Amino acid sequence: MKHDRTSAPRLHFFGATGTVTGSRFLLETTHARVLIDCGLFQGLKPLRLRNWGPFPVDPATIDAVVLTHAHLDHSGYLPALARNGFRGPVYATAGTQALAGIVLPDSAYLQEEDAEYANRRGFSKHTPALPLYNRADAERVLAQFRGVAFFEATEVTPGIRATFLPAGHILGSAMVLLTVDGPRPRTILASGDLGRPHHPILTPPADPPAADYILVESTYGDRDHNDAAALQQFEDVIVRTAGRGGTVVIPSFAVDRTEVILLHLRHLMQEQRVPRLPVYVDSPMALAALAVYRRALTLGGLEIRPELVGTDPFDPGTLIEAHTPEDSKAINDVTAPCIVISASGMASGGRVLHHLARRLPDERNAVLLVGYQAAGTRGRTLLDGARELKMLGRYIGVRAEVGSVPAFSVHADRREIVAWLKRAPRAPDTLFVVHGEPPAATALHDAVEAELGWTAAVPRHLEVVRVD
Repeated sequence: MKHDRTSAPRLHFFGATGTVTGSRFLLETTHARVLIDCGLFQGLKPLRLRNWGPFPVDPATIDAVVLTHAHLDHSGYLPALARNGFRGPVYATAGTQALAGIVLPDSAYLQEEDAEYANRRGFSKHTPALPLYNRADAERVLAQFRGVAFFEATEVTPGIRATFLPAGHILGSAMVLLTVDGPRPRTILASGDLGRPHHPILTPPADPPAADYILVESTYGDRDHNDAAALQQFEDVIVRTAGRGGTVVIPSFAVDRTEVILLHLRHLMQEQRVPRLPVYVDSPMALAALAVYRRALTLGGLEIRPELVGTDPFDPGTLIEAHTPEDSKAINDVTAPCIVISASGMASGGRVLHHLARRLPDERNAVLLVGYQAAGTRGRTLLDGARELKMLGRYIGVRAEVGSVPAFSVHADRREIVAWLKRAPRAPDTLFVVHGEPPAATALHDAVEAELGWTAAVPRHLEVVRVD
């Protein structure tokens, strides 16, 4: 492909700087352009508007994409990139391919549905409201995926090889080591989203290989998870809510988070620490992802904890799968205590909005936030104590109890990230701290300099650095 070539390898920070979302990093050499991740910006409106602006380089000039995992903030812009001219391969692990095949069409469907709903109800500022991309765009880019195996170097474009290593974040998630050939070969390691050492389903992240440059996430770079206290809060909220005859609504990321929550609910109910309540999973994407996880546990493999191979730890015995819109609407008629798990995890869209609109005004109910809530999302607004929440074109009063359980996050915390970095064979020339809001990125930057003595930087949006 023809485009202006750089005289030395450069790394462009097109996203995930000053924010957790919008993962997009472009490696540019004299011969190629390789995009590391291609995610959606989420949260604050100025960030979301970036999804609608022109991509910083012509998508047609990008030779390949390497994808760390299937979460939308890492993969969700791919259909728009392909619609706007990208025709190269997308390299991803088998697990990521399977989940992206669910996540991307579902994202397109939700955008189409939201645009149609806004047009029908007349609350959009745009006439007509349009989706960022449609299901045909999603299916088109899925045809460009190419599978890669863990630990095997793959030439993604002439002169650049990628090695995918398990990241322990969600099924298929990887850190990616890019090796750039030349008189002085260079290596760049992108952590993607780094999992935790004690994920209940997945094996721990692989140790970081030697690299000249490292990009590390910092979602929780300014805090350490208190797992025991958070899990106790999870249990207490369920017991309290059931005791007052209410419903627990859990906005949940459809991929991995729903599986982790179901696993913990099964344990709590078996131990009789919470009542045996009906558990509704109301998200077609979450149910499709659950099927992928069940299949992975049947097959086993290096990602899956050995003790779980051949088991199905996700059904607490009261699981009810809501597949159709009619199934979803029927949940609103349930008056007895129950638990409703529904996407999206930051309450930014999807079926969970209808459950929140139905349950938030009633003080008997509770909402449990079980993961990171980006600034500008409804989840973050609830976390910050809002007494009203705008959704579906109107304001809803918040009378329900709101609890936060960050221990369910499958992002490594500050202590775990630093411990992972310490296992690197040598210090990189530079560590780039990305995927974090400013306080978290700055805190991790300072911790790395203080505890490891490495050169670290927090890149700015659209910043370019040489990596020769």
